[in-house]
Amino acid sequence: MLVHRRPYYDALEAASKGIEASDWLAWFAGIALEAQERTLSQIQFLIDKARLLDQLRGKLNDRQERVMLRLFREGPAGFTGGLNAGKYVSIAKTSPATARRDLGELIQLGALSRTGDRRAARYHPTIPLRQAPAITIGPEGEITEAMPR
Repeated sequence: MLVHRRPYYDALEAASKGIEASDWLAWFAGIALEAQERTLSQIQFLIDKARLLDQLRGKLNDRQERVMLRLFREGPAGFTGGLNAGKYVSIAKTSPATARRDLGELIQLGALSRTGDRRAARYHPTIPLRQAPAITIGPEGEITEAMPR
């Protein structure tokens, strides 16, 4: 509910101006379903993260482990803009040359995948990034899902 605090109060205020609460109930039901989807997404992310970290156990140096844990703190939606060498240097507190070597090793280990080349290179965890859909319930009770932006 914290994610939708303002729309919640707007919908509640609109519903309190009359005796018809169907619109508010439909809005609330959609938010409840959306919260369930976010929870399922978070659970699957945690399972995927645990499996990957288990596969990498004992194979990462301290810098790589610090960066991977930082990536995973972002949750199922992922690291905004992806990880690049500059962000790696900042998180790991290391040199650009060491960052490039570490990133290459993480790719070889299957921990990260790479998109783009040179300065546009971005690195993402190899686990699926999941976003819960925004769910709305229409006037006839139809459920509509839309992926968030």
